[in-house]
Amino acid sequence: MKEAFNKITHRNWLVWGGLLLLLIFLIMNRQIIILLVNRDIVATQEFLDDNMLYAVLFMLVIMILQNSFTVFPLLLVISINITLFGFINGFLWSWISSIVAAIAVFYGVRYLFQERLIEKFKPELLEKIEANGFAYVFQARIFPLVPTSLVNILGGLSTVRIWPFVFATTIGNFLYFFALALIPAGLLSEELDETLIWVVLIGGILAYYLFKLVRKKRKLS
Repeated sequence: MKEAFNKITHRNWLVWGGLLLLLIFLIMNRQIIILLVNRDIVATQEFLDDNMLYAVLFMLVIMILQNSFTVFPLLLVISINITLFGFINGFLWSWISSIVAAIAVFYGVRYLFQERLIEKFKPELLEKIEANGFAYVFQARIFPLVPTSLVNILGGLSTVRIWPFVFATTIGNFLYFFALALIPAGLLSEELDETLIWVVLIGGILAYYLFKLVRKKRKLS
């Protein structure tokens, strides 16, 4: 009984400590946060240009926030990264930081917030996710209408193992982020951007199912 109480107390300290650090971060960076909320990419770049190391760390925290609450549009975060670091480095940092953020939220939900959140979702939904695992996470990552935060939260609440979650996130985010990164890079016109995004996403889905089919045939042979 005492051990369980100590475990709960320790967990509460972690939760409140994390929220306090987040509040301090938001207060210290309130000016740039306002710029982000207003989607002012140019002003954000000017604010961060003087210290690129701080810019890297700042954008990592922003990506974690985006993966937790979807406060900022994903396209906005990717656009700022590309503006700050260039197309290749901006895309890669967006992709890598999204994986780090997804893992952080996944573990945070599973070990700190599960009891608070699990009642908000239907058991049938979690069972469906657990039955599909990798396939669910991958498809959710490349489907534009599914918030990244929701995928992370449902993954943490379910019994999906960490490695299928990370593997599906890595592949899915690479495809989806690359399609989104083409927009701020100016490689797409307003008429073609949505079409090309869907071509990339559908191509990713077909590649996944082809991989799954080949794998199934190998198991049967």
